[in-house]
Amino acid sequence: MLKQYETVFIATPVLSDAQMKEAVAKYTGLIKENGGEVVYEEDWGLKQLAYPIQHKTSGFYYLIEFKAEPEFVATLETQYHRDERIIRFLTVALDKNAAAYAEKRRNNKAAKKAAEETKVEEPAKED
Repeated sequence: MLKQYETVFIATPVLSDAQMKEAVAKYTGLIKENGGEVVYEEDWGLKQLAYPIQHKTSGFYYLIEFKAEPEFVATLETQYHRDERIIRFLTVALDKNAAAYAEKRRNNKAAKKAAEETKVEEPAKED
């Protein structure tokens, strides 16, 4: 039975946009290849770290919410360990309450984005 998980990884700040997209594609592809399903992805961007990790003070944060077999998490984390681009990661299983909260958060974010996109700036009136 598929369980729902959330994984966040921090990639080294020296990556270009293309390298970061490649890293994300690698992990979303790995999830799909192993019978999982990517539910949601969110790029949190470059952020300062609370403390230096491997002599770095910032990193690219990326969240992937997915459904997969419980055995798959070990495979995913092994790949994180082997990838020199990843400096930290955390994968957590979501219970039904956490999954409901994550869905609510996604919907709120989507609604907020839709509202921003529908706001059309009024052309400046000339007197």
